[in-house]
Amino acid sequence: MRIGGRRTTIGLGRYPVVTLAKARERALENARTIEEGRDPRQASTTVPTFTKALETVIAIHSENWKDRARSEHQWRASLRDYAMPRLAGKPVDEIDTADVMAVLLPIWSARRVTAKRVRQRIAAVMKWAVAQGYRHDNPAGDAISAALPKTAVPQQHQRALPHAEVGAAIARVRRSRAYRGTVLAFEFLVLTACRNGEVRGTRWDEIDTAGAVWTIPAERMKAAREHRVPLSPQALDIFDEVRQLAHHRGLVFPSPTGRTLSQSTMPSLLRDLEIGAVPHGFRSSFRDWAAECTDYPREVCELALAHVNSDRVEAAYRRSDLFEKRRGLMDDWASYIAAPGS
Repeated sequence: MRIGGRRTTIGLGRYPVVTLAKARERALENARTIEEGRDPRQASTTVPTFTKALETVIAIHSENWKDRARSEHQWRASLRDYAMPRLAGKPVDEIDTADVMAVLLPIWSARRVTAKRVRQRIAAVMKWAVAQGYRHDNPAGDAISAALPKTAVPQQHQRALPHAEVGAAIARVRRSRAYRGTVLAFEFLVLTACRNGEVRGTRWDEIDTAGAVWTIPAERMKAAREHRVPLSPQALDIFDEVRQLAHHRGLVFPSPTGRTLSQSTMPSLLRDLEIGAVPHGFRSSFRDWAAECTDYPREVCELALAHVNSDRVEAAYRRSDLFEKRRGLMDDWASYIAAPGS
């Protein structure tokens, strides 16, 4: 049907929630409303704008986001910067593929990862609009792929050091004038080959010094599975030093104000000291060392990094986390990177 000279599709509801007879009744009522010169969308339920729909979608999904505050910030920031200038005030039933293309094309080649995330978030809002009966299609769905450039974007790897240079990097960080808690957190990160967020959020109740094990709860892990980390003697020594910073309860590596260290704290430290790596890159250094300099099986090395086995059949049969073998691996890594004079 046409409204104001423009061909428009108006949802009648989903079958079987809305029966065929009821859909015909609604279609007839819409036709009568248009004949009277009125917009049936405004005559009944007001179709929300993209902005209002986004708020609803965030409220629905945020309860299940692992890092709710950070994820919500990322959603809002990316859509504010790229989608809102075009979509903000548009009713969700008026957004078409041309609108989505206008959002994505300017950033598709230069910021491919960001563009894909923006598209996924627009698509989530549109899926909600379809489910609510405001429209029948998703203009950010798979169909738009054919219209977007296919040029491959080179994969950008996290900057990492050759494993032979890791010990010197630790020594340089220890000699710096950085806040001691940050220095110790960085060294602990390297020794355990764990992620920045996992280390920054370490709590004393996760540490078993007698058993030399750090148990990271599932809710703090990328794969949402509990992960046990064997602690080398060098890693245990860090706890003796960090206890002198007070905060014996709660966080192991708090900021000077007692809060969780910022995500940018360790990357900034490495950048200021002109160390050519990011925190995540030391996981790559560890993995390269394990492959090149040891005879530990691949599955032991992968489990040390908390990588999930992509082979579902093999994963179903492997019940052990090979903890004791991983203990030997982490002890050898700690000895290998022992900084000269430390």
